[in-house]
Amino acid sequence: MRYLLIGCIFLCLSCKEEKKYHDVAQKKIVNTRSEAILEILEFQRAMNSEFKNPETSPLPDKYRKDFEILDFFPPDTNYIIHANLIRTPEALPFMMPTTTDRKSEEVVYGVASFYLNGMAHQLEVYQNKELMLQEKYKEYLFLPFTDQTNGKETYAGGRYLDLSIPKGDTIILNFNRAYNPYCAYNKKFSCPLVPSSNRLETKILAGVKAFNK
Repeated sequence: MRYLLIGCIFLCLSCKEEKKYHDVAQKKIVNTRSEAILEILEFQRAMNSEFKNPETSPLPDKYRKDFEILDFFPPDTNYIIHANLIRTPEALPFMMPTTTDRKSEEVVYGVASFYLNGMAHQLEVYQNKELMLQEKYKEYLFLPFTDQTNGKETYAGGRYLDLSIPKGDTIILNFNRAYNPYCAYNKKFSCPLVPSSNRLETKILAGVKAFNK
């Protein structure tokens, strides 16, 4: 499926009448949405490529050899959220349970507040104490969440978002990039369990759907 960027549709009218601000603003919004959709499709393409590659795929060989593509919700810019981020510098580290006996040492970096589907929501955003010491991951933030699609359209254990520390007090939550933990595909992986505080009382109809083996 191809998404065409909007061209300069008002060019032929510019000689007849002055371009209105509303026209320019509307065109910018359309272009921004089109670019966002293209970025989502690129994210999906990259994930499919990762899952096909035997060097990077979490899939067992018996599933990977017949793998074609993951099942995604259609791209939806309504699920790109600009959330208010309240940092929690006094938060103490804690041990987050996983699907195995291992525990992951995390700290609540902040709380993201936003409106979605007519409701107010809050999600805790975490920073891993081990990863934050590595140059490659010092800006990395982790957001696990559950919602009302779990066990139906999506994986029962919830999904994850990878984020980066923002410069200001706004953090972008693009739920079109929500992905399943690797243990949804292969039980050999140890995956953090979603804290009860990160339960969304709404459906997130974006991102990766449940994996049908």
